[in-house]
Amino acid sequence: MSKALVLTGDGINCEGETAFAFEQVGIKPTILHINQLIAEPKQLTQFQILALPGGFSFGDEVSSGKILALKLQYALGDILSDFLEKDHLVIGICNGFQALVKLGVLPRSDVHAQQVTLTHNRQNRFINRWVSVETSGDNLFFRNLDRFMLPIRHGEGRLVVPQGKESEVATDIQPHIALAYETDVNGSFLNIAGLVNEKGTVLGLMPHPEAFVRWTQHPNWTALTDAQKAQVPAGCQIFENMAKALRN
Repeated sequence: MSKALVLTGDGINCEGETAFAFEQVGIKPTILHINQLIAEPKQLTQFQILALPGGFSFGDEVSSGKILALKLQYALGDILSDFLEKDHLVIGICNGFQALVKLGVLPRSDVHAQQVTLTHNRQNRFINRWVSVETSGDNLFFRNLDRFMLPIRHGEGRLVVPQGKESEVATDIQPHIALAYETDVNGSFLNIAGLVNEKGTVLGLMPHPEAFVRWTQHPNWTALTDAQKAQVPAGCQIFENMAKALRN
């Protein structure tokens, strides 16, 4: 059975839902406080998936995910680099996505420096609602998915690029766009909702797939047809795709 390490601590608050989602697809999750991982970094080698759940690590001080990223970078070092180089999977959700971007893992994990950032929504307020997203489905995380809905709940989910380099970055980042909002939700560059690294093994996304693993979590679930409810919920499908990728 594949195993997933689900980080908790320092303000992360979606570890329970994330662990539950892994359990639904036959992956064994272990919720581990980040301080426990830092005390024994080699524990990471026992897992095939590293999950950075959503939340408000360090109260979003400095900027969302920044302190968590620094903590991972300096405490795990080569062990995290080795994990990324192997065919292991990493998923960062919301605050976890922010940390991966500021860690320099996304969009390209071979750069080892921050390339883009996630900052305050254009509206300058927290957004908590369901949104329509779309994906090409040509990466392992989004197979069997096209257009679907997921919930977002963030205050700093707007992806921005260095000023004056928009045209250059638009070309470079295109292969890494794993998920996009169907409409302009928060001012994010190219409506980006999620990025994947060059190997396709690291995913970061602002929407919360762990919050849609059962149809009863959908805001309009009572009006869904039997045919719709016979399908796998989009969030659950993302976790199932990870399980299938590891089995293969």
